[in-house]
Amino acid sequence: MNPPRRRTSQPPTNLQMSDIARLAGVSESTVSRALKDSPLIAASTRERIRRLAEEAGYVVNPVASSLRSRQSGVITVAVPLVHAREPHLFDPFMMTMLAHLADALGDRGYNMLLAKIAVHQDGWVRRLQQPGRSDGVILIGQSSEHAAINEAARTGIPLTAWGTRMPAQKYPVVGTDNRLGGQLGTEHLIRHGRRRIAFLGDERLPEVAHRHDGYRQALRAAGLKAHPDLLVRSPFSSGDAYASVRALIDGGADFDGVMAASDVIAISAIRAITESGRRVPQDVSVVGFDDILLAEHAHPPLTTVRQELAQGAVKLVDTVIAAIRGEQAESTILPPTLIVRASA
Repeated sequence: MNPPRRRTSQPPTNLQMSDIARLAGVSESTVSRALKDSPLIAASTRERIRRLAEEAGYVVNPVASSLRSRQSGVITVAVPLVHAREPHLFDPFMMTMLAHLADALGDRGYNMLLAKIAVHQDGWVRRLQQPGRSDGVILIGQSSEHAAINEAARTGIPLTAWGTRMPAQKYPVVGTDNRLGGQLGTEHLIRHGRRRIAFLGDERLPEVAHRHDGYRQALRAAGLKAHPDLLVRSPFSSGDAYASVRALIDGGADFDGVMAASDVIAISAIRAITESGRRVPQDVSVVGFDDILLAEHAHPPLTTVRQELAQGAVKLVDTVIAAIRGEQAESTILPPTLIVRASA
């Protein structure tokens, strides 16, 4: 008579992820994400897969897992500042967007790698996304680098950008309807009796170009002229913006309204205007763009065109994750909102 077979509590040691996938009736990629506690997988599915893996004695080998997936759990967030004379990251708009992106990435189980692009170098976008270092790229702004971003998109790099649609664009963007925003702000100035309205911002940049288009459209619709001497190519930095408006005033320009391409430019314009002895809004009305936190605390509180940055950050993250997963990533254009305060 044969002795009874002894049971062992030792689980098999040669289980593969494919075995767990077969037991769970899902793909290996789903198992991988579930065992990494990815929010891309439903909580009930994550729990079921974890339980099956535990019962089967499957243990994730982190080195092998990384080599298999070639995914790092990191997304690069890059800020192209090639256009800037002094490429700094402390712009309030930029800091707000970075904070929202960090939250959105964290909520989806990703870490953020931050990069600043101060000068153009061929292939800079491709270098931001390397296997094992970064799974995809989010760009805050297009700067003057549309061609470089397009070239990278053609190679299949998972990327998206905060910005505006451009001709022959190969990459998805998330952004505001900038033409409509420029139009809304300018129409508000016109309704308040302003007839010689200055535009402050560098219209050679993609988003600013579309805000300038909206400004010109509103003027045309009202039978007003866009005076060339009232187009001021102001940089985004507060010091440079202030100097640009002071130069406009010191040059004797006649204007009674300002449509600014950003809140920082608008707040700098208010300072320059009041220092020249004019009052805001009694003599000159000022409208900004962004609705950063400082806008409502300006003196006077700033009328501005709001961009939905929190919603935009979520859309950016979802769009690049879709690209990482090989799905069709679509552009999203969000509607602007005119926020009326005391400056216009």
